[in-house]
Amino acid sequence: MSNKTRQTQGLLVVLSAPSGCGKTSVVERLLIRHQDWMRSVSTTTRSPRLGEENGTHYHFISKESFELEKGRDTFLEWAEIYGQYYGTPRQHVIDAVDSGKVMILTIDVQGTKQIKESWGTERPMISVFLLPPSVKALRERLTNRNTETPEEIERRIMIAQDEIKAATLYEKTVINQNLDQAVLEVESIILNELKKRSEK
Repeated sequence: MSNKTRQTQGLLVVLSAPSGCGKTSVVERLLIRHQDWMRSVSTTTRSPRLGEENGTHYHFISKESFELEKGRDTFLEWAEIYGQYYGTPRQHVIDAVDSGKVMILTIDVQGTKQIKESWGTERPMISVFLLPPSVKALRERLTNRNTETPEEIERRIMIAQDEIKAATLYEKTVINQNLDQAVLEVESIILNELKKRSEK
């Protein structure tokens, strides 16, 4: 690999966390601190919610179009959630990493498994799992945000407990006890990986 390629190659950062662990807040703060870093925009078949813009929050397409793109192997990973499809456009991520960008992708455990199988070793990638300090703390966070019913909270807690068991699939784990500290820890992981890659 040439020096030029070393200097310009970016990094795919796969970030996962149970619902309520603050992954969206962590990514938003990272993007403020590093304005040249990017967040992957997923494709979905669900309808836009109030305030969501096509191409900014999601790429909104029909189920027929999604099925077509899926058949063409357009997605790095995809999933069906509550009857709607969600997927990560493969070429957009590849282009970003090849142009030297840090591309952050927030997905679930199943999506990470798909990406580990399809990404290959040609381009750099690091996976990070964000953990709650405890299940009790996670339940409190979900309760305090007042967006789910008690039944939905318990369902999310059950899913979270299964996801936490899969944290060993990830190269790095960060406990989100304090948001500012968690942001610094994830940032440090990314910067160290970039530094390590540049020295090879």
